[in-house]
Amino acid sequence: MNKNNYCPLNYTMTLIGTKWKPLILFHLLEGALRSGVLQKQIIGISNKMFTQTVRELEKDGLVIRKVYPVVPPKVEYALSERGKSLENILRSLDEWGANDLDN
Repeated sequence: MNKNNYCPLNYTMTLIGTKWKPLILFHLLEGALRSGVLQKQIIGISNKMFTQTVRELEKDGLVIRKVYPVVPPKVEYALSERGKSLENILRSLDEWGANDLDN
């Protein structure tokens, strides 16, 4: 990466700047959730988009996926330490949205 053209905001938005990523990360702030429970909390997300988004978050080291060897399969998602470091940003975005709705 060329340090002269480096933009920290661009880097951050590349990691979390889609419609669904911040929502998934926000819902995981309170702790690990089973895949189905997490998906139900993200209103409007399709199965395909949910799977694609959590895979990207896992690849980027923001989410940890744990598969339990049971039948039926049980998959749980949790924030990694890197993902937890976004808590203040996510909570600030949530607070801003709540305040803006009131105006």
